[in-house]
Amino acid sequence: MRVGDTPSRLEQGRWGWLILFSSSSTLICCALPILLVTLGMGAVSASMFATFPFLVELAQHKIWMFTGSALLLAFSGWFLFRSGRVCPADQRLAEQCEKAHLWNVRLWWASIAVWFIGFAAAYLALPVWEYFEA
Repeated sequence: MRVGDTPSRLEQGRWGWLILFSSSSTLICCALPILLVTLGMGAVSASMFATFPFLVELAQHKIWMFTGSALLLAFSGWFLFRSGRVCPADQRLAEQCEKAHLWNVRLWWASIAVWFIGFAAAYLALPVWEYFEA
């Protein structure tokens, strides 16, 4: 891609799905088990880890998961909100471009929310619980 070119909608959609997948994986590996145990469903959490053993690897490397997904979210935010984003001159294509951009922005904000929920559950829940328990 040259310097003045804009990425295609397909390329933008791929980034959106990659970002949503990475932020969702942080939620699944780290926040969901904590939530299940908190609600008294530790057996469900244990069976989930037994059924999907890759979740153990994700949970053991959660610092890298959160760092990597935060970098992807930051990159995609720059990608979405940078100046110079141009839609085609054709009216019909311009409307589709704006609609796709709106959905990409919504997907990005949903990914941000999922990432913060996972981060709060993985890193903030226990210190806050201990603070109020003491």
